[in-house]
Amino acid sequence: MSSSCCTPGHDAPAGAVTLLAAPVLAAPRAARGLIDLPGGRFLMGTEDADGFPADGEGPVREVAVDPFRIAPTTVTNAQYATFVKATGHVTEAEEFGFSFVFAGLLAQELAATAPPVAGVPWWRAVSGASWKHPEGPGSSVTTRQNHPVVHVSWNDARAYCSWSGTRLPSEAEWEYAARGGLEQRRYPWGDELAPGGRTLLNIWQGEFPTTHTGPHLGTVPVKSYRPNGHGLYNAVGNVWEWCEDPFAPGHESRTMRGGSFLCHDSYCNRYRVAARSSNTPDSSTSNIGFRVAA
Repeated sequence: MSSSCCTPGHDAPAGAVTLLAAPVLAAPRAARGLIDLPGGRFLMGTEDADGFPADGEGPVREVAVDPFRIAPTTVTNAQYATFVKATGHVTEAEEFGFSFVFAGLLAQELAATAPPVAGVPWWRAVSGASWKHPEGPGSSVTTRQNHPVVHVSWNDARAYCSWSGTRLPSEAEWEYAARGGLEQRRYPWGDELAPGGRTLLNIWQGEFPTTHTGPHLGTVPVKSYRPNGHGLYNAVGNVWEWCEDPFAPGHESRTMRGGSFLCHDSYCNRYRVAARSSNTPDSSTSNIGFRVAA
């Protein structure tokens, strides 16, 4: 088992990526509402003092991106359910029989009995946790149809893309889109986290991981808060988003962008646009989702 401060994951040997295929729709539903972006050259990365150089955030470099399309939101539970109904897809969390859940989301008894993850004890390996049962047996997405789907691995995300006629964005495309046309700003709306005292993203508020003082614990609907200049909602915060790229050349792990509802500046200041993280392609947690591109 591997883990980081952001998301725990499975160990996987190099070259062990398994692409889970699904039939492509004749008329791709997921591609209908995508935003057309012109592409072009932009400054990618950061050298800010509050960044993590070891994550490969820098150096700042000029990158060219071809025109592409990207979804305004992450894939929702309702959208993923449509995919599963059409294909019978079984996620890797369901195959493994467990997934990783933040302990603060669990019922008290389950939080006390589910095995903690070494080094990050606020995570639990929960039997029966999956996209349909985000907090394990007895939990449901019935009232969270417009929340981002979670407990989906990179492989599961790729299977959805294959079915829907889309793909995962490259890391450069993701950052270009998330910046919303603003050059070298820390967040999709500028450099200030809460301009005028306004909350513009879903992250941990309070003292992590014991005291959460914000209005929400867990995911929020995908169109919460205002969109950025390119029309993307929740490009930072809420859930990590899988990208197509390996985290580094030759690495098994795949890149994730955007941070999540668990990010806090005291330990995981990765809800900045240039921030990066990764996990193995078969890993799933309660704070990883994805958005599609084309």
